[in-house]
Amino acid sequence: MAPLSAFFRQLPACLKAHDAPANLFFLLRWLLLSILVGALAGTASALFLVSLDWVTRWRELHPWVLGLLPVAGFVIGAAYHYFGGAAGRGNNLLLDEIHAPRAPVPLRLVPLVLGGTLLTHLVGGSAGREGTAVQMGGALADQLTRLLGLRPRDRRLLLIAGISAGFASVFGTPLAGAVFGLEVFLLGTIRYDALVPAFLAAVSADFVTRAWGVGHTAYPQLAAVPLTPLGLGCVLLAGALFGLTARGFAGLTHWFSRQFACLAYAPLRPVAGGLLLLGVVAALGTTRYVGLGIPVILEAFQHPLAAPDFAWKLLLTALTLGCGFRGGEVTPLFFIGAALGSALALVLPLPVALLAAMGFVGVLAGAANTPLACTLLGLELFGTQAAIYLGLACVVAYLFSGHRGIYSAQLIGQAKHPRFGRQQGRRLGEL
Repeated sequence: MAPLSAFFRQLPACLKAHDAPANLFFLLRWLLLSILVGALAGTASALFLVSLDWVTRWRELHPWVLGLLPVAGFVIGAAYHYFGGAAGRGNNLLLDEIHAPRAPVPLRLVPLVLGGTLLTHLVGGSAGREGTAVQMGGALADQLTRLLGLRPRDRRLLLIAGISAGFASVFGTPLAGAVFGLEVFLLGTIRYDALVPAFLAAVSADFVTRAWGVGHTAYPQLAAVPLTPLGLGCVLLAGALFGLTARGFAGLTHWFSRQFACLAYAPLRPVAGGLLLLGVVAALGTTRYVGLGIPVILEAFQHPLAAPDFAWKLLLTALTLGCGFRGGEVTPLFFIGAALGSALALVLPLPVALLAAMGFVGVLAGAANTPLACTLLGLELFGTQAAIYLGLACVVAYLFSGHRGIYSAQLIGQAKHPRFGRQQGRRLGEL
């Protein structure tokens, strides 16, 4: 009995030496906070996804509504011009508040981005849904800072958790969502003190969204493909093309934004953009490239698509977002990447589904500068059989996209190449 009693007398000292009480308190505290964040973000994403599905089906039944693109553009532009304020910066506002906290993310960001995105999709704008979910998740999470009296260092973790929760809940990918929130704000570096909040919030948000009965798109599971020297060469070549495409998309979107900024009255920018969109869609004679484009994404896994498919989607999405319509970039990037990968099946000796999946995650990895999150995204959506191909496509695309991306507020924590070391510590928008 003496050795046993001595063990229990020494146990508190051992726990203190190993910081167990502090770790336990941190875990329980962030478990509660992450459940709150997950409940808010998951519920908001469920509402958004159901509403988005409704407006998409309504638009497909009433194609004449595309003629209202300029009108919808003015409504969205005026709403952000008169009521948006800092909320108009969207995802970049969240990233800036993580880098250098200044003011709470305004709650009005939630109805603005939700209404703006739904209206964009109702009239046929080419946009996605990730930006909306991430912004809602971040804005709702940030409201807890004031309500619970959290410290500034906790606020950073809360914003990261909100971003992770938004991404995870809108795509049904908790692992990718968690790592996306950790990767996206600081290029080349991960903030490890946010691991627990990000993962707990992502899992909670995904659970809540599914608990509301909201499902997600089911993608084909890839078959195992052994990595051969020829396969390695193909994936390196394809990854480079995906990265260059991502760089082109980001550059074109920012270029459109600068051109429309020449219109002094901001609400007229999406009006002009809406007229251009309407003209391009009319000239093409098809609505294949409007909205999310999920049917075309699924088609890309079945047979090789024509090369122009990815190019038209890239152009229309860059124009939609560059002129001031609202929505995310991620699902259109899925379209662009899957369509490009599918078209490459005509010249590369790899299965069309594998190339489509590589493009699906690779173009996003290059555009968002999140190669680890996109690798996990591929594993969650397409299975683990082709993990090596998906991972290589993501990291090579990340390298070839350079210090460019869809989020101008991303800070370069670690340069992608020693040659660009002088750019460390700068925002992408400053380059």
